[in-house]
Amino acid sequence: MGTSGKRKRGWLRAILVWVVQAIAVFYLVSLTGLVALRWVDPPVTMVQAQRRIEAWVRRKPYTKRQQWAPLGRIAPGLQHAVISAEDGRFFQHHGIDWKEVQKVVDRDVEDGRLGRGGSTITQQLVKNLFFTTSRSVLRKAVEFTLAPVAEWVLPKKRILELYLNVIEWGPGVYGAEAAARSWYGIPAARVNRDQAARLAAVIPSPLHRKPARMSSYSAEILHRMDQTGW
Repeated sequence: MGTSGKRKRGWLRAILVWVVQAIAVFYLVSLTGLVALRWVDPPVTMVQAQRRIEAWVRRKPYTKRQQWAPLGRIAPGLQHAVISAEDGRFFQHHGIDWKEVQKVVDRDVEDGRLGRGGSTITQQLVKNLFFTTSRSVLRKAVEFTLAPVAEWVLPKKRILELYLNVIEWGPGVYGAEAAARSWYGIPAARVNRDQAARLAAVIPSPLHRKPARMSSYSAEILHRMDQTGW
C-alpha cells in the first residue's frame, strides 16, 4: 500500500475515533443531565432554544411563557388527558412501548412510509431536552437508547412532571401552567375535564392548533379517558 493509501486510512481511523469519542461524551453528558433532573428543574430545553433561534433568524418577536408547576398543582384531569392522548401505556412500559411500535411499523409498511408516530412520553421528553424538532433516523435511534436510561434514572411521576412543564402548547408557551393561563386564563390546577382534553389535543402540533378548534380530537381523548376509568 502506498503512502497515499496509508494517509487515507489514518484519516479514516482518526475520524472514527473522534466520532466514537463524541458519542461517548454526548451520552455521558445526557446521563449526567438526567440524573440532575431528579432534583433540578431544567432552565431551558433544546426545543426552547431552537424556537428562540428561529425567531431571531426570521426577525420575529419571541416571548417565552413558562411557569413551573409541581405535579400536585396540575389538575389530575389534565394529566390523564395528556397520557390518554400521547401515551396510553405510560405506566406500563419502560421507555419504549413495543406494542405501539409494532402497530406503527405495521401501519407504515402497509402505507409505504416509515418512522411516523409511536413515541412515548419518555421519548418525547428526551427529544425536548436534548434535540430539536427536526426529524431524522439518527435522532430517533438516540431517543430509543436514551428513553430506557431516563426511565432507569427518573421515577415515572418525575418524568410526567418534567414533560408537562417543558413541552410546547403554543408559540412561546411551555408547560401546563402557561398553557392553562394563556388559553383559559386559569391556573393548571383548575383546568376542567373538557379543557384538559382540548389542551391535550394541541400537543401534536402546538404551533398551529388551538384548543377551541379541537372538538373532534378532544372528544376522542375523552372517550379514551372514559375507557381507562379516568
